[in-house]
Amino acid sequence: MYNIQTLNKIAAIGTCRFDTANYTVGEDVTSPDAIMVRSAKMHDMEFEPNLLAIARAGAGVNNIPVDKCAEQGIVVFNTPGANANAVKELAICALLLASRKITEAAAWAASLKGTPDAPKTVEGGKAKFAGPEIYGKTLGIIGLGAIGGKIANAAVSLGMKVIGYDPYLSVNGAINLSRKVKVTTDINDIYTESDYITLHVPYTADNKNMIDKEQFNMMKDGVRIINLARGELINSESIVKAIADGKVAKYVTDFADDVVLGVEDVIVLPHLGASTPESEDNCAVMAADELMDYIENGNIKNSVNFPNAMMNATGTKVCILHKNIPNVIAQITTACGDAGLNIDNMVNASKKDYAYTMIDVAGDVTDAVAEKMAAVEGIIKVRVIK
Repeated sequence: MYNIQTLNKIAAIGTCRFDTANYTVGEDVTSPDAIMVRSAKMHDMEFEPNLLAIARAGAGVNNIPVDKCAEQGIVVFNTPGANANAVKELAICALLLASRKITEAAAWAASLKGTPDAPKTVEGGKAKFAGPEIYGKTLGIIGLGAIGGKIANAAVSLGMKVIGYDPYLSVNGAINLSRKVKVTTDINDIYTESDYITLHVPYTADNKNMIDKEQFNMMKDGVRIINLARGELINSESIVKAIADGKVAKYVTDFADDVVLGVEDVIVLPHLGASTPESEDNCAVMAADELMDYIENGNIKNSVNFPNAMMNATGTKVCILHKNIPNVIAQITTACGDAGLNIDNMVNASKKDYAYTMIDVAGDVTDAVAEKMAAVEGIIKVRVIK
């Protein structure tokens, strides 16, 4: 029996995928073998040795201590693409909000309740809320993954010119892009050519404040910026100054901080990007499937701290999380040979400082053999699946 702890409300369509004969799922579960989480902060949590994995029902993993988990042999999953359509739709909405002064106009109209002859007042005052159309304008997209690619294609359909930047653009991502999307290898092209800029990249220590004073200086006057990715990608103080200077006409962000809240020409949304029932269902299902496949089969897909690796085994599968250093594989195979075990198949993959090895072994892998492997320098965790 495996214990799955939920740190937030996870859509039942996902948690119901766990067979109750093999899993106990709930908020009150103790000593979990895996955790499902949405937004709960986990950086101060202490993890028990039996914890195998954490699945984030969403894309960003800033609330999870990913490096700490890697050191302890805890595989962290996310659900890329599961909320892509929801964020795409909000991004298209944000483009229009950035252009047409819709929120300001609605607030002004609501303020007229109870005043005499409100219809006439509305007609007389609407001119101050005029804004440009997005048709024919250039949209620059930073990040052409599951979300950015959908936005690019939708913007093309709306008659926009689209230029995208993504140094990690996958083959599938490129194939799915409209031929009308111009892909550049120089991010500065986004800043100099765009009337609108939208960001769709994960936040890391390397890209904090990736848009700052230098980038604003490259942009067209009156540029409109959308940030539904992570607040830390844009320097809040710099964008507020750029708005005051007339460089930025509008900023729409899904992330509140005290610097941008209440600033004229800034629209702050309460992190609504994935807040649709469809998105929450998709994320919950994907997260549950990732956990079950790893727990039951040792397969890793969509991990942020260990490499993807899958293998079908005919015998006993030994799953080994380890540092990406020389001589680990040799010592694993030596341990099998010393125990008289034949390796029928092996898969090894690495991701930066960490690696994952799966071996399909003919014969019984005893606790003693597993312990001998676990004692090898660089090996973090060994699991035997029969």
